[in-house]
Amino acid sequence: MDQTRPKLSSATPFPDEDRYRRLIDAITDYAIFMLDADGCVSSWNPGAQRFKGYAAEEILGQHFSRFYTPEDRAAGVPARALRTAAQEGRFEGEGWRLRKDGSRFWAHVIIDPIREPSGALAGFAKITRDLTEQHEAERERDEAREALLQSQKLDALGQLTGGVAHDFNNLLMTIIGGLDLVRKRLPPDPKVTPLLENAMQAAQRGSALTQRMLAFARRQPLDLRPVEAPTLVRGVVEMLKRSLGPGVRVSTRFAADLRPALTDPHQLENALVNLALNARDAMPGGGTIRIEGERRTVMRGHEGGLAPGAYLRLSVRDSGHGMDACTLARATEPFFTTKGVGAGAGLGLSMAHGLAEQSGGRLMISSCEGEGTVVELWLPEAYEAAQNPGAPLAGQAAHPGGTAPLVILAVDDDALVLLNTAAMLEDLGHRVLTAADAEEALAILAAEKIDLVITDFAMPGVDGLRLARTVQERWPGVTVLLATGYAELPESQGGDGPLRLSKPYLQSDLARAILAARENRAVA
Repeated sequence: MDQTRPKLSSATPFPDEDRYRRLIDAITDYAIFMLDADGCVSSWNPGAQRFKGYAAEEILGQHFSRFYTPEDRAAGVPARALRTAAQEGRFEGEGWRLRKDGSRFWAHVIIDPIREPSGALAGFAKITRDLTEQHEAERERDEAREALLQSQKLDALGQLTGGVAHDFNNLLMTIIGGLDLVRKRLPPDPKVTPLLENAMQAAQRGSALTQRMLAFARRQPLDLRPVEAPTLVRGVVEMLKRSLGPGVRVSTRFAADLRPALTDPHQLENALVNLALNARDAMPGGGTIRIEGERRTVMRGHEGGLAPGAYLRLSVRDSGHGMDACTLARATEPFFTTKGVGAGAGLGLSMAHGLAEQSGGRLMISSCEGEGTVVELWLPEAYEAAQNPGAPLAGQAAHPGGTAPLVILAVDDDALVLLNTAAMLEDLGHRVLTAADAEEALAILAAEKIDLVITDFAMPGVDGLRLARTVQERWPGVTVLLATGYAELPESQGGDGPLRLSKPYLQSDLARAILAARENRAVA
């Protein structure tokens, strides 16, 4: 009789080996199996069959490396795991493993060596746990965290860009207004007039740059309206075919079930032109640009952070050299460009990003080196109930005739802009009073009979919108024009809200706005 084995009590129904086997077979949340010294499977529990899909008769005697991915086998991972377990007393790690059907799961693995009493290696005990759900949850958390960091980074850049654009707007307001008055007052001179015209064109180009910066910062006033994408794109494509060069082919494809998108048609045209120019520059030897539109329904939890609803996905695809991961991560940053000095301002993609965000959608980019780039503009579908916040007064058609002289109060915290606005108003024949802030403006209103107030929006302390509301409450007969380059105004102000004048503006824009304000008051 073997004296080394413990005696079993009469209450024990199985020998130790059977009890152990029954215990292992009862565990289905773990794959528990034995390997011989060479790594071949010598036992197989139901948990292993559930995880990996093999019945015991299919796998016994097979080398355990078949559970590893081809890339791990090529890198010698299975042999290294056994060697580590034998030398260090245990191997523990995580990685992708293969099931019988070829699918992958994320496994946590422990391998312990089993030794003879003499110390010789007899084999290994291997425990595997399926952590795929936890791994995917962690991956999603990491992606969400990265998306949040990227969003915070872009928001910070947007705030910085918007502040810079506001300051530039004020400078350009002074330059454009001053040049406009000088050009009007000076007689034609072949030596002076071309210089004035060049200066005005340069200032207007600067104004266009600030509009792109404001678009990125989502502070640019947009004329949101239902837009038929196929019609708009066809008009853009005709222009692109003439300007991109003979080596670039432009094609379009639109789904039959498309519905109008809610966005600014003019800014969408600009965005498509910029995307097409970027695509052309990515194909120095020529290639194909394909513009496609399809209808997509977004459910909760969309990877791009879109709100649930129906969208137009407008994509611009090129066959160019593509972008590496570093370039792709920075593509929408303002002023970031891979073009040479003077070849681009680095605002095209950032402007498109701002347009999509401000329209209630998203811009998404996918690209690989050597495989081209796809830029997607996701724009919400327009519904009949959608409200049009109205275009800036500066974009309205000219009104015939002039206006009778008015007493106008101009309010702006920037002394240069205030002086320039007063000069333009006086040149139009109006009597002008000026104030540097809301408090000074209210004091003047209490002491003088004012016909019209033109106030800047972005002022420290009491901003222009709050000033306008106070004026309308205390002096309902006074009309207010809100001069701004921002889009930070409420979407719906009602019929009694202040009228908007976009900055920077010319004297002619100012004259049209005053006439429109007077007509609005007369109708009311």
